[in-house]
Amino acid sequence: MSSKSDTNGSYIGRAEECLDTLSKVQKLVGEHIAAADQDAIYKVDGHGIPRSDGHGTTLVSTYSGAELTRIMDINLPESGQGSQGLLDAISTTMHYSVNTWDPGFMDKLYASTDAPGLAAELVLATLNTNVHVYSTSPALTVIEKATTKALAGLFGFCDEHSGGISMQGGAASNLTSLLIARNFRFPEVKAKGISALSKPLAIFTSSDAHYSVTSAAVSLGFGTEAVYSVAVDKHGQMDVTDLERLIEQALEDGRQPFYVNATAGTTVRGAYDPLVKIGQTCHKHDLWFHIDTAWGGPAIFSNTHKHKLQGSQNADSITFNPHKMMGVPLTCSFLLARDLRKFYVANALSAGYLFHDELKNPAPTLGTEKKLPAAADVYDLASFTPQCGRRGDSLKLYLSWIYHGTLGYAKQVDLAFAACFYMTSQLSRLEDFLLVGDDPPPCCQCCFYYRPQILAENLFNNSDGAKVFQSKITRLVVAGLVQKGWMIDYAPGKLGEFLRVVTNRNSTTAIINGLVIAIVEAGKQAIQDLS
Repeated sequence: MSSKSDTNGSYIGRAEECLDTLSKVQKLVGEHIAAADQDAIYKVDGHGIPRSDGHGTTLVSTYSGAELTRIMDINLPESGQGSQGLLDAISTTMHYSVNTWDPGFMDKLYASTDAPGLAAELVLATLNTNVHVYSTSPALTVIEKATTKALAGLFGFCDEHSGGISMQGGAASNLTSLLIARNFRFPEVKAKGISALSKPLAIFTSSDAHYSVTSAAVSLGFGTEAVYSVAVDKHGQMDVTDLERLIEQALEDGRQPFYVNATAGTTVRGAYDPLVKIGQTCHKHDLWFHIDTAWGGPAIFSNTHKHKLQGSQNADSITFNPHKMMGVPLTCSFLLARDLRKFYVANALSAGYLFHDELKNPAPTLGTEKKLPAAADVYDLASFTPQCGRRGDSLKLYLSWIYHGTLGYAKQVDLAFAACFYMTSQLSRLEDFLLVGDDPPPCCQCCFYYRPQILAENLFNNSDGAKVFQSKITRLVVAGLVQKGWMIDYAPGKLGEFLRVVTNRNSTTAIINGLVIAIVEAGKQAIQDLS
């Protein structure tokens, strides 16, 4: 060992320390995943493995927030507790967390990750770098440009300037698309602010779209009144006739229509808006056409389901979240572009202390938007977004795509859809269930009411009291399922709150059968509790 290494103690033993710690953490991670695998064996009978303390199952503990605060008793120490303190904290955290590896987790629009996902997160933490400028992240920059280019191509964005950028999540992607649409269409706003607009702007999104569009309107200074909620039809799809009506209404209101958000896979019912017709309307009125495919976008990998995204090639921008249906670790989100140069116009700013390539690619100012570099020539990726610090989340999709391949992802998507179709077919045969929406569903959400025939007099008069009673049943069923090792969700509906199950690539036929058993049992118990 050299004398420099001998005297520079801060650089001695880091590899050994990390490998020793990681080997111990790896054991805890393995036990966590193995517990979920073991629980899956019991799930086929409708029940998970109970916890030894009697509070919940392998899937989740059932302590309240106040109880868990007392139990965990978190105190940050003055003196470090070393490896053992770290391991104890990790063990406690994992014990009291939801085990999303458990196939009983069917509550939200994501589930567990997988082996390449874990590997990618470890690599990112090891590299610990920022993907804002090329100099600090050369490999990750090239990976992001290549991965987003390939992803954009799946949606029909095949121009030389097509591509995308990684974002912090779907909501951030939607907000950024709105910012880009505004700054590109009205470049004076970038310099002078929204007070430079001659008219207030108007945004259009369906009544079933994600709330992040309205949230973005608030954040960007438009206000909630700028958002026009377009009606949906019986399938949950945007009504294009109503969109046309609201565009005219916005003009009468003295507003300037400029942006339409369509959804491919709505949060509750999974509906795909009619993208071809919406695109035609946007072209007719010269509106920015954005598609939120955060949930339903992975259908693009499937030959069976990609037709639901027909018309996406006509969009200006697309939100896409691999961390949902595809199982890439949270968060992994992208904003894709038909022409990435528009992102540059909207977001690039002069900052010579960071962007040292400014002489070659100067930030656009008012009146210079046409003097733009080719998207392929811009390697300082923060220039395309309002962010500065950026994690290399593209690596997670890149490594997962290498591991599974396009065909592997197609198979996973098909499995998730098939599981949902199977569940609706099972429930439709049982007289105490009422499906909500289409059968089969448009995506991977099975929505339904538990409406036992024995309570027909109480439930079927459609009064406000009946809706309240139905909602009580729904909430009791959800609570009862947690005790049995299942997590599903609920949402408001015309007859009161209904149940919603989100299937995924791990939702086998046996798991669905077990869930149906558990729902029937929880439903019967709910009726007993209410009677």
